[in-house]
Amino acid sequence: MLTHQGLLAGKVVVVSGVGPALGRSIAVQSAAAGAKVVLAARTPERLESVATEIRDRGGIALAIPTDLTDVDSISSLAETALAEFGGVDCLVNNAFVQPAQVSLLDADMASIQSGIDINLLAALNVTRAFVPALTEAKGSVVMVTSMVLRNQLPGFGAYRIMKSGLLAMARSLSIDLGPKGVRVNSVAPGYIWADSVKNMFEKKAAAAGVDPKVIYDEVAAGADLRRLPEPDDIANAVVFLLSDSARAIAGQCLDVNCGHTHH
Repeated sequence: MLTHQGLLAGKVVVVSGVGPALGRSIAVQSAAAGAKVVLAARTPERLESVATEIRDRGGIALAIPTDLTDVDSISSLAETALAEFGGVDCLVNNAFVQPAQVSLLDADMASIQSGIDINLLAALNVTRAFVPALTEAKGSVVMVTSMVLRNQLPGFGAYRIMKSGLLAMARSLSIDLGPKGVRVNSVAPGYIWADSVKNMFEKKAAAAGVDPKVIYDEVAAGADLRRLPEPDDIANAVVFLLSDSARAIAGQCLDVNCGHTHH
């Protein structure tokens, strides 16, 4: 059972982009910290699965299927959340798609635009929809960016543009919302050791004729801790930034990559 005595006790947290790995972990860890959690994503079955997991652990969760590229759907998300809980204290913008890993010079422009719509503009529109509630609560917003902000890996040009834009957005929103008492920060995960990265490593291992652990060890060798972060590692950082323990932190980006990059 959840104790509801944690860092987010009594708060309402909206998580946009509830996927099977990081989005789920952010939602579950927010509930474990005592929050009532609003889950937003396009796929109802996925939302209900996470909501059920939270409820089974003693938490409170509301699943609201939402098209995060549609402003009317986002408005409905905000209205439904506020009608259910009476307010919103925290928002996590985690929705993303990763474009094909090709040279920026060869990237499909339609794919880039589609990525910008979900990776960048959706976060802005969702944040705008919750500004009145967040202002009333003197709340907190966290944007989920990526280690591509810091590294020089080829093939990530389009994604780097999107996530760099999200970082700039978070800084600008901190300037705009800070005077209203709302904190805006970011987290930048490294390789998240979950299904997508595991699948990528398995493909690389198969192509090289080696065990996937060989690929893992090669990549992890570039991190100070010689391991890759797991979804809960990033979620724990998000929960901290949402909480009052981070009440003097605004406009910052916390890298959670086991020391894979420094800045």
